[in-house]
Amino acid sequence: MTDDSDGPREHATWWRGGRTYRAPLLLRQFPAELPFGFLGRLLPTTEPLDLTCELHRIPTERALEIVHGARTVAEAELSGGGGGTETPELEAERTAAEDVGRALARRTQELWKVGLRLVAGSTSRPGVEAVRSRLAERLAVLGFRSRIPRYEVGATLRPPSLSGTEPRPTGYWQTLPTDAVASLYPFADESVLEPGGVLVGLALSDASPVFLDRWKHSSHSWGIFGTTGSGKTFTAGLLLLRTRWMRPGVEFTILDPLGEFSGLVRSLGGSVIPIAAGGRGRLNPLDPVTTGGDRREKAARVGAMLRALFPSLDDLETVALDTAVSRLYARGPEVPTFDDLLGEVERGPRETGRLPRLLEVFRSGSLGRLNGPTTLAEGSGPVSVDFRGVPEDHLAFHLSYLLDWAYGRLRSRPGEKILLIDEAHLLVRSRATAEFLDRVVRHVRHFAAGVLLVSQAPDDFLLTPEGRATLRNLYATAFLRLPEVSADARAFFGLTAAEAEWLPKARLPQQFGYSESLWRVGDLHLPLAVVASTPELRFLSASFGSSPPTAGAGPEAPL
Repeated sequence: MTDDSDGPREHATWWRGGRTYRAPLLLRQFPAELPFGFLGRLLPTTEPLDLTCELHRIPTERALEIVHGARTVAEAELSGGGGGTETPELEAERTAAEDVGRALARRTQELWKVGLRLVAGSTSRPGVEAVRSRLAERLAVLGFRSRIPRYEVGATLRPPSLSGTEPRPTGYWQTLPTDAVASLYPFADESVLEPGGVLVGLALSDASPVFLDRWKHSSHSWGIFGTTGSGKTFTAGLLLLRTRWMRPGVEFTILDPLGEFSGLVRSLGGSVIPIAAGGRGRLNPLDPVTTGGDRREKAARVGAMLRALFPSLDDLETVALDTAVSRLYARGPEVPTFDDLLGEVERGPRETGRLPRLLEVFRSGSLGRLNGPTTLAEGSGPVSVDFRGVPEDHLAFHLSYLLDWAYGRLRSRPGEKILLIDEAHLLVRSRATAEFLDRVVRHVRHFAAGVLLVSQAPDDFLLTPEGRATLRNLYATAFLRLPEVSADARAFFGLTAAEAEWLPKARLPQQFGYSESLWRVGDLHLPLAVVASTPELRFLSASFGSSPPTAGAGPEAPL
C-alpha cells in the first residue's frame, strides 16, 4: 500500500486513516512534583490533540506488595554501592515508598494503574509530527520523560477495555497514588467566579467569564504589567470603572506620572492635582500628618524621599542628612518645612559635603513651591495626582513623597479604598523607596485598601529583594504582551515554556480590538481576553480622550 492511498495504514510512529494522521506520545516518567490541574496548562487549545486517561484501582493487598517491593529494590541498590549520581533519586524513591506505604495502611491513599496517552492529529505527516514534537518539548520543560512508540502504534491506539489487561507498549501504564491521580483533574476548567467580584476578562479557551473580588483575600493588591500599547492603562481604567459600579463607595487615589487618568477621574466626579510648576495648592512633604503623628516613622520616610532625589549622595552625606532629619523631628517644630530642614543642616557639623547646596533647591530652586505648610484642599470623590511637566530626574522623589501622602490618606479615611500607582517601576530604582512601596503593599489591607501597580516589566521588581517581596504580596498579577519573558521572571512566577513563548505574541488592542493577557491568581494561570462592553468603551473613550490608551478600534468595537 502506498502513502497516497486512503486506506488505514500503520507506520513505525504514526497511524493514518483516510486523510487523518494520528501520532501517539507516551509519558515514560513523571516529574517529582506537579501542580493540580497541570494538564490544563500543558495541553494547547489551538492544536489537534487527544488525551485518553483510564484508571484501575489496585486492591490494597497488592498495592502494599508493590510499594514494599519498590522500597526493597531502592534500599538494595543504595546498600550495594551508593554514592553515585543516582543516589539522591534512589533515596527519594525509598522515602516516597515509605510515605505511600504508611498512607495505604491508614487508608488515606490508594494505588491506581493509570493509562495515559496523548495523540497528535493532522491532515499531513509533517504536520502531525510537528504537533507531537512541540508537545514533547513542553513535556520536557515540565520534567516529564516522554516516549514515541515505534512499531507499537496499533497497540497504543487500541480502545481501552474494562479490565486494563490488554497488551500496551512500555510507558503506557503508570502506578500512581490517589493524590497523583487527583492532579490530573480538572483538565482545563480553572474558571474563577468569586461572588461580588468584578469581571476581569473572558477565558481564551471557551469565553467563560472570570470574576475576582480583591476584598475577600489576605492581600487586596494586584499588579498589571505590559509593554507600551498592550492595553495596561485601559485595563486599569476598566477595572476601576467596574469596581465603582459594583461598590459605589470605594475611594480611588491615583498617582499618575503620565497624566493619563485625569479625564477618567473627572468623569467620575473627582479632582486632579497637578504638581508641576503653577499647580494649585501645596503638599508639604515634611508634614507628619501622613504617619498619624509618628515623627520617628516620618523621619525615616523623609530620608528615603531625599535619597531618591539625590541618588549620588556618598556615605558621609547620607549620614549627615539622616542625622539632620532625625534632629528636626525630635526637636520640632510641630510641622517642619524645608526651611527648617536647611537650618538644621546648617547648624550641624561642618562635614556635610554638598548637602546645603543640594537642599537649596527647596529654598530658591525649582522645588521651592514645596517649601511651606500644606495649602491644598482635597475635594470629594476620586483623586488623581498629575505629574506631567515634572522633570524626569525628579519623578522618583515626587512619587515617593506622594506615596507617603496617599498612604496617610488610605490610613485616615474609612471604607474601602484603592491606590493606583502608574509607572510603579520608578519606585523600585531606589532601595529606600522600594522598601516603602513593599511596606505599603503589605500593610494597606489593614485599612481596607488595596494597591493596583501598573508598570511595563516585572523584571524591574525582580532586581531587588524589596521588589520581589512586593510581587509576592500581590494577590493577582496580570501580564499583557511583554517584549520578552526572562528566565528570572519565568522561575519567579512559575510560568511554563508555552506561556513564556506566548506572552510576546499576545494580541494587541490596536490590531484586534481587545488585549490578550495571562492572569496569575494564586496558583492558577488564566489566559484571558480583556474585553469592554460598548457602553464601557464609550465611557472610557470619552474619559481618556478621542483615542484611549491602547484603543484603536472604532467606538462600537470591544476592547
